[in-house]
Amino acid sequence: MNSVARLGRRLLHPIPIIRFVSRAFCNRSLDDGVDNDDTGNGFCPIERLIREFWYTLDLDPFLDKLSKEDDDEESYIRGNAHVEQIFFENTQKDADKMFDVLRQDGPGFNSKSALLELDVRISGLHVRLVLLKILKIINYENKVLCAKLAYKFFVWSSELEYYRHTVNAYHLLLQIFAAAEEFRAMWRLVDEMTEKGYPTTARTFNILICCCSDLGLQRTIIERFLKSKTFNYRPFKNSYNAILVCLLRINQHVLIEWVYRQMLADSHQPDTLTYNILIKAKYKLRKMNNVHRLLDEMSRNGLSPDIHTYNILLHVLGKGNKPYAALNLMNHMKEVGISPTSLHFTTLIDGLSRAGNMDACKYFFDEMSKNGFEPDVVSYTVFISGYIAAGELEKAEELFRDMIADGKLPNVFTYNSLIRGLCMAGKFEDACSMLKEMEKRGCSPNFLVYNTLINNLRRKGKLSKAHEIVKDMMEKGQYVHRIKKCKRNRKY
Repeated sequence: MNSVARLGRRLLHPIPIIRFVSRAFCNRSLDDGVDNDDTGNGFCPIERLIREFWYTLDLDPFLDKLSKEDDDEESYIRGNAHVEQIFFENTQKDADKMFDVLRQDGPGFNSKSALLELDVRISGLHVRLVLLKILKIINYENKVLCAKLAYKFFVWSSELEYYRHTVNAYHLLLQIFAAAEEFRAMWRLVDEMTEKGYPTTARTFNILICCCSDLGLQRTIIERFLKSKTFNYRPFKNSYNAILVCLLRINQHVLIEWVYRQMLADSHQPDTLTYNILIKAKYKLRKMNNVHRLLDEMSRNGLSPDIHTYNILLHVLGKGNKPYAALNLMNHMKEVGISPTSLHFTTLIDGLSRAGNMDACKYFFDEMSKNGFEPDVVSYTVFISGYIAAGELEKAEELFRDMIADGKLPNVFTYNSLIRGLCMAGKFEDACSMLKEMEKRGCSPNFLVYNTLINNLRRKGKLSKAHEIVKDMMEKGQYVHRIKKCKRNRKY
């Protein structure tokens, strides 16, 4: 912290806000799949909430995980909800038919002719839906067959005169090859993208880097992307920062250090964004001495901490249960012309709640309002989740009522925290009622909510109730492919 204090005299003007989403620095790796049970080990979903909330405010096309690159048809029909519904229903039916044809592929059956006989005018959405269906059914036994079927369909559709694949279609096929462990096919597909003039983006990089565990191969992939002329790394100043952002998002902190060394060796000067990523990585690697060294290095290079740097430091202090140091840092921010925002208060509350210091959380929650920042749904949810983690269900429920009285609509993350807390307290009837309540309020449960309730019911031996929820999910047609994975891995 002394490093930041020494930097204070250098801060004469507020730092310009860069477009990097700062709350991504406070994220944990979260896979809301069946095998990663979030119901009993902390409150990772809250960090996803913080992350997603800020993506919606300042969306960066490079960081957009879902990368809406495809389908002119989708954008064309968005103006009319009724037409949109009919379009998607018809497209879904067509995709189901094509998928059924592909599953019949084998000796004596010409799938290409059968697809043509369906007389469907292929769109990007058709291709997306079919490839997603194949991706969802891949397992160890059928992975080779799925990869072949996906590629056959991909090639067949590309040969149609009126249709051209989108980058999204290439990415889906890459994911299928990755799931099928067809790594050579992945590289051939990337080469094909380059040859045909498609840009390789952050999503391309993430798919490739996540499918290999060998450190040497990962470095080879990074070097290839750094040298690639088709790597689309806007809006970042250079491709090194783009790669660093990608690695941070997938928690490859050791690789971040290696890329930084390569960056310096290549005579590229780091900027504030570079240092923010490095500080986050060092913190995740528990190298706190290096954090102070990086702050000093920033100062020597004529760079000053920005709002995102301070946000990281506040999270570190909060999680380290150092509320007084955090308060001093906030006062220091004001002295140098950077006023703490609701982002900083919420991040600090999140850190302090993880440290179990709910009194400090209450203090900074109140300070947020005193400083002119009205708590939003994210702030309330973080605070509620802290009470749940501390076993203070009554205070969490009281805060939930205050939130509604304050005109803030709870979202799936808020409900998930409360449902978890009710289950922890053995109030399963109330937890099931909460599920119905959120549906009545127009808040659709996501898989995480269902998984939280089902797993807790299962642990307490309430298998019939868990089965009722699974049955309800199936009747609604929600998360059917994940339910099948549940049944393979767990007995309800």
